[in-house]
Amino acid sequence: MESAVNQPVQYLKGVGERRAGQFARLEIHTLRDLLRHFPRGYEDWSAVVPLSAAPPGEACCVQVAVTSAVAEHRVRRGMTLYRFTASDGESRVQVTLFNNPYMASKIHKGDSLLLFGQVKGGFPRYEMTSPLIESTQDGQRIRPVYPQTEGLSSRVIEKAVAQALQQAGDWLDADPLPASLRQEKGLCTRRFAYENIHFPVDHTTLAIARRRLVFEELFLLQLGMLQMKGRTRQETGAVMSEDYSGEFYRLLPFSPTGAQRRAIEECVQDMRRPYPMSRLIQGDVGSGKTAVAAGVAHTAIRNGWQAALMAPTSILAQQHYQSLSELLGPAGIRVELLTGALTAARRRELLKDLGEGRVDLLVGTHALLSDGVDFARLGLVITDEQHRFGVGQRSRLAQKGTGPHLLVMSATPIPRTLALMIYGDLDVSVLDELPPGRQPVATYAVSSRKRERAYGYVKKHIDEGRQGYIVCPLVEEGETDLASAQAWAQQLAQGAFRGYRLGLLHGRMKAAEKERVMNAFAAGEISLLVSTTVVEVGVNVPNAVIMVIENAERFGLAQLHQLRGRVGRGKYASTCILISDARNEEARRRLKVMCETNDGFRIADEDLKLRGPGDFFGSRQHGLPTLKIADLQADMDWLRQAGGAARHLTESDPQLASPQNRLLKEEVRLLFGQVGEQGFN
Repeated sequence: MESAVNQPVQYLKGVGERRAGQFARLEIHTLRDLLRHFPRGYEDWSAVVPLSAAPPGEACCVQVAVTSAVAEHRVRRGMTLYRFTASDGESRVQVTLFNNPYMASKIHKGDSLLLFGQVKGGFPRYEMTSPLIESTQDGQRIRPVYPQTEGLSSRVIEKAVAQALQQAGDWLDADPLPASLRQEKGLCTRRFAYENIHFPVDHTTLAIARRRLVFEELFLLQLGMLQMKGRTRQETGAVMSEDYSGEFYRLLPFSPTGAQRRAIEECVQDMRRPYPMSRLIQGDVGSGKTAVAAGVAHTAIRNGWQAALMAPTSILAQQHYQSLSELLGPAGIRVELLTGALTAARRRELLKDLGEGRVDLLVGTHALLSDGVDFARLGLVITDEQHRFGVGQRSRLAQKGTGPHLLVMSATPIPRTLALMIYGDLDVSVLDELPPGRQPVATYAVSSRKRERAYGYVKKHIDEGRQGYIVCPLVEEGETDLASAQAWAQQLAQGAFRGYRLGLLHGRMKAAEKERVMNAFAAGEISLLVSTTVVEVGVNVPNAVIMVIENAERFGLAQLHQLRGRVGRGKYASTCILISDARNEEARRRLKVMCETNDGFRIADEDLKLRGPGDFFGSRQHGLPTLKIADLQADMDWLRQAGGAARHLTESDPQLASPQNRLLKEEVRLLFGQVGEQGFN
């Protein structure tokens, strides 16, 4: 049944090996991938308008008769224009084509054509430049416009999709959604949905097709998340019999916030139950998540269990190691650090102690997932900045114990709508209070004309004994004129900041070199750190009070907020200056939001509105399949309906084991297989 849809696209007529390589750049390998490569928009060739009624600045379709032969004009070497005139019976239009001899050769006086594009000028003579052209027999319909790649036009993809629809008949007819669910939600069949999302008869059939595909995508996604959550409901041997939170609070050199106490209490309650905790601690920059992790780890360790904390970078792992050692060391708890920088001898010694239970809390990077990292009694797994890991990575760490508890931390504020998707397998605690003393960071957006003034402000703070950052988006000069960190650091050292102690930090430096620079900055040996976004996560230098972000329009809102969170971490008033010459309306709106608020959750909501949910984190690293058609803002009601249907089905058939759910289970397995998730067999 599935064999046809799993055929490589290479064997479609007109594709072949070379073009299959172009399809592969769009992550299209099989007919199934091709059918799920949905149009990004549509050209409505069915709504023909007179030239005089063409909407200004918008593409539309006009029907004309060609009134002149095509004239060729060689403008310069490599540039030839082809011009002809046409009429819709009332008005004339001059059409210009650039370097398109093939199309020009097909157009003759007297031909009846459909032209699709922007109409400029006015009565009695209009102009169209490089419109799409079809004969009136072929073109009068709604046509799909696909995401493309070099050498692969939307028209070529359209032809391949038409063939795939013909060849995938059995797959289209084998509908994974139960008929009763389709009837309840008013959804069309799979065949109707795929045929009309690619080649809609009209706007009504397009809406019907999209509704079905959106529901199916959100339904399958939430079924998969519920299955993962169900897998954590196995029994655990790591039940915590005692709550040691009070003892932990007495270790702290500060009074925890109400939100921190509440989060620790929720975690300890979870760990006293007979199945593993799966909890997300979500808090804004500086909300005190590390103290919560320390409190939860303290109770687990005092109950006789070991804990592991995995961070995405060696800098962040090092910082957690230092913080947790300071907090837990006085209680006699042994905290160790495992990164790739350890010598072989030190690594062997550490792993021996770990395996024999002499290490209470192991902090590390992905190195924790390595073979040979074996715990005596792993009872608690903590991952930081979870969206940097896949769901599978935290699962692999958990497999080093027998049903250990899982605590996930994220300083990336996530809109509630998106959190439902990304962390659907976790319970959520929110740290919605900042510790005493944290001040909002004053933020200003300026043009490059005010750079010198901004740098003067930075020097004023450094002269007072404070420290600062200058953040650039690129590491080295490429095809753009954006400043690279390396070139910029050199320029600053020889110019505006001559005589100041500058440091350089970027992602291509070796871990040991990054660590050396960050330690020097933390120790005050570097006054101004020129860096790429490697400082985005985890760097904690309370004496750093000012940050300048160059080319600020290049960053998303969430990333700008994370970067800004590196200042304002101590008792001093702090400032962030965003330098940008962007005139793009969306970029200007982003920078305006940054200047108006320090609330990470509001910023996250704005970011979702501005960028859409397709790829909220900048790249697919949160361990979930990318949404192909659903829009979490426009489709919020369908998200709720799909979630309710998924929960209802899971209650009656948790493993989707019944024969009528066989196709559903296979679709879930295929969807999560895209991001390497296991366990849907």
